[in-house]
Amino acid sequence: MTLRVRFGVWVSLLLVVVLGAFGTFVYLAVAGWLAASVDDSLRLSATQVIETIDVEQGRIDLSDNPVTKDSGLADELRAKGLTIQILEADGSPVKSFGPSRNLVVDPGALAAAVDRQEVTLVTRPNGDGTIRVLTQVITNAGHPIGVVQISESLNNVDESLRRLLTALLLGSPVLVIAAGFGGFLLAGRALAPIDEITNTARRISAEDLTGRLNLPESRDEVGRLASTFDDMLARLDGAFRRERRFTSDAAHELRTPLTAMQTILSVTAQRRRTPAEYDAALADLADETAQLSSLTDDLLRLARAEQPPVMIEHLDLAILLPDVADSLRPLAEAQGLVLACGVEGDATLDGDSDALIRLFSNLIDNAIKYTPAAGQVTVRAEGNLDTVQVEVADTGVGIGPDHLPHVFERFYRADQARTASGTGLGLAIALEIAEAHQGTISARSSPGQGSVFTVVLPRPSSDAGAGC
Repeated sequence: MTLRVRFGVWVSLLLVVVLGAFGTFVYLAVAGWLAASVDDSLRLSATQVIETIDVEQGRIDLSDNPVTKDSGLADELRAKGLTIQILEADGSPVKSFGPSRNLVVDPGALAAAVDRQEVTLVTRPNGDGTIRVLTQVITNAGHPIGVVQISESLNNVDESLRRLLTALLLGSPVLVIAAGFGGFLLAGRALAPIDEITNTARRISAEDLTGRLNLPESRDEVGRLASTFDDMLARLDGAFRRERRFTSDAAHELRTPLTAMQTILSVTAQRRRTPAEYDAALADLADETAQLSSLTDDLLRLARAEQPPVMIEHLDLAILLPDVADSLRPLAEAQGLVLACGVEGDATLDGDSDALIRLFSNLIDNAIKYTPAAGQVTVRAEGNLDTVQVEVADTGVGIGPDHLPHVFERFYRADQARTASGTGLGLAIALEIAEAHQGTISARSSPGQGSVFTVVLPRPSSDAGAGC
């Protein structure tokens, strides 16, 4: 069954249970209320009858009793359909009238009324149904001299209960069916966004992730689901776009050295060459092979950088950064640059040493590559309470404002950098490594004023507490 049908069925079953319990409660409550009403009426009538009875010489005297004659009280009692029996203490009849005046006296009720002077109420069968009988003693000077029995047919009560039961039995199925149908319709309206999500998901493929639900904003569960679905599609679309761009850029970058190598081989093979020409061709092939190898290595490092660090260890950047700077100092000096490194404060943190060495090596190498001779590259680290901040600054050519937002994109290089060696992946790898360590990396630069790359890495809480 569909969710709509199941919802309608469950609503119907729940309503069956609720109506069953409610109907039972109403039926029993009404039955009890009607029974109590009959008993109250019998008590009141018995009290009225006893107050009209005269006693002469210890015996019941009904010669002037208004109940036995045409009077307002007699008419009232007859209108109620009551049967009144006035008996001697031994059960001998004195006077009776009403529809059940021939009713046999209950010996048990008579004995209880006479001996214990208590009121008894019993339900007894009659020829036309059941009746409710009240027996109350008549006393004189504290001694029982007779008994009054007043009875009333319960046919009206039984008929009222039958009609109530009929109404409950006939009305309940109608309500259950209406509730089930209403639940089915409401479920369809509430689940309409789910159908829209399903249809949209069927239309979406890896080639086209632009489809969106664009449902009206709402704060209910379905609205949040639709919003989350759209957000997920946006993330997937962005991820697929980045992967397509990365694949295209990687293919383009790989094609360049391969094309150059094919060209060298093709030109060299056209005719026999001198040893010097063969040496030059081999040297060119070696350069292109080195470029291809470097690009492949960077692609592999970038793929590994996208995974969380796997070799977490306690590191001190006061030791790691100078070692990285020392390893690149010959390259800086070969270009006539000054490379300075300094660390202030507690610069310990937890991280992957190999990944962090690659991060800082890429930043320093990038600074050296785009800084002209007689320039300077400065590496400075400062340990704070919760973070360690590392800055790599240079006095190089700088980056234009149009290019600065894109410097961390894969294979992106500003126009003035096209002639420099490199794969365009160094800063992208640095960004991936920083984010894998829950850190951030940013850049600020102006053309001709140099660039500053800032890396902020979190420190463990124990180190932060120790620094207090």
